[in-house]
Amino acid sequence: MTARKIIGSGFTLVELLIVIALLGVLAAAVLAAINPLEQANRARDTRMRSDGSQLLASIDRYFVAKSEFPWVTSTDAANNDAAYGFISAKDDGVGLCSTASGCTADGNLITNNELKTEFRNRDFIKAADTDFANLLYIGKATGASNSVYTCWVPSSKSERGKATSTLTIGSTTLGTAADCAARTYDSLANSCVICLPQ
Repeated sequence: MTARKIIGSGFTLVELLIVIALLGVLAAAVLAAINPLEQANRARDTRMRSDGSQLLASIDRYFVAKSEFPWVTSTDAANNDAAYGFISAKDDGVGLCSTASGCTADGNLITNNELKTEFRNRDFIKAADTDFANLLYIGKATGASNSVYTCWVPSSKSERGKATSTLTIGSTTLGTAADCAARTYDSLANSCVICLPQ
């Protein structure tokens, strides 16, 4: 009789199904809390911030060494005072690439050893010119003392909450601080940006 009790004890199918269902609910809650897509977007924003900082530092080093910005085509010091409108960082004037078509050759920043050649393999260089959300923008206001800025469109919700800068690219002006949270981020005109230095 004791042998029957030992064989008959165990989990029923209903109990196993309840445990499996509870594990599924816990897994779904953990996935919702982690939100892998938001984590990937944060990682992308962190890469853009890092790349923007490195690019700014290389432009500063180039300026110190040459007494001119990479986009200044002559040694005329007055050209350093000129504004440099916000354009894609892969534009040949910025100094990463010497040709705008696919960034196939090194620009002034790389040939003068301010950046490594591998910098041309960054995501913002590989992105299509129409892929506004994955481009890094460079610009400078009028005056030699004005800073050079790098800007990008943030992907993560947490960074979009911090996007307060405005940016004019050609005839497109990006939003003001008051409406950045309400933007749709589906085009450059409907986006806000984060810029360095802040």
